[in-house]
Amino acid sequence: MPKRVVILGAGYAGLVTALELRKNATPEDTEVILVNKHNYHQLVTQLHELGAGAKSDTSARIMIEPVIRNKYITLIKDHVESIDPKEKRVRLSQQELSYDYLVVALGSETEYFGIPGLKEHSFILKSINQARLLRTHIERCFAEYHYTRDESLLTFVVGGAGFSGIELVGEFADRMPVLCEENNIPLDKVKLFNVEAAPSILPGFDKELVERAEKSLTERGVKFLVGVPIVQVEPGKVHLKNGDVIATQTLVWTGGVRGNQIVIDAGFETEPRGRAKVNEYLQALGYEDVYIIGDSCFIINEETGRPYPPTAQIAGQMGTAVGKYLFADLRGGTKEPFKPQIMGSIASLGRKDAIAKIGKNYQATGRFAYIVKDMSKLRYLAKIGAVIKKA
Repeated sequence: MPKRVVILGAGYAGLVTALELRKNATPEDTEVILVNKHNYHQLVTQLHELGAGAKSDTSARIMIEPVIRNKYITLIKDHVESIDPKEKRVRLSQQELSYDYLVVALGSETEYFGIPGLKEHSFILKSINQARLLRTHIERCFAEYHYTRDESLLTFVVGGAGFSGIELVGEFADRMPVLCEENNIPLDKVKLFNVEAAPSILPGFDKELVERAEKSLTERGVKFLVGVPIVQVEPGKVHLKNGDVIATQTLVWTGGVRGNQIVIDAGFETEPRGRAKVNEYLQALGYEDVYIIGDSCFIINEETGRPYPPTAQIAGQMGTAVGKYLFADLRGGTKEPFKPQIMGSIASLGRKDAIAKIGKNYQATGRFAYIVKDMSKLRYLAKIGAVIKKA
């Protein structure tokens, strides 16, 4: 009887796991079930483009069925409600599934750090639907300004200056002149803030690249408030620790992630912010039949002593590794401990501008860096055998 492998989540980690496993495991010895709440795979790294209105939804949506066609992978479109690792069962909203091996790739949740009003009065950008909501809201702000002349409608705040925050504020900086022209509004009426509690933006990038990013964005109207935490959010107001208050109808929060609550509730061992601790083979501690990967898990970089950031690059590598590990489990093969191979870091700064650290020593900026980022997306699409419509 074939062993059943259930994979929860068809993001970068989960989808790659299913495809990698099917390269070797046959339908006779392995049943592969992929559970996802949508029938499409989201290119989460492109959501900043959708949220600002620079590209359409189709540019970040990949239908799953064509990708898994003829690969003997069963897609179940459903919501995961709970995991019982002791009984080896997963409860979905419509059914229950038993498993021989489980891969949890459910992604992370937003961390609000207990800041009063932040969750209730901010936008987040973790899905196509949320990007669509943000885009519609921004267009409405410009339309309403004609009638109210309320300057808070044209004041936009991005909280957090990591990858997501900087890429979004870069898209905003390019998009605002277009919206101003479409709505016959002077560009100097728009205010664009990037608020960061840490002492600098883009942690992990070299100083020269950080300065290049700041210069590019500042020249396009972004005002950085660095080392200034948000302490409270009310409707129409963002309160800062230095006592300043920004009157705005738009706060987008990108300032942190925490573990998925389903993983926490299942009783897996987690670190303080809820991401699961795993062994060197990405298995949940105490459960050799459960792999937890992607943003749901917590692994330490032995060279720095710090956790690896939750990135699509690492999630995809985890998927490849776990696909191989599962085949080794099924056939009694050996495993090599998982070690991420960081090929580089690229942050876009809007249309046709970016900064990149490639390998350990090479840096790139401007249009070339932007092209490198675009090529990394194309490599990923080739890896999963997908095509997307042009935006």
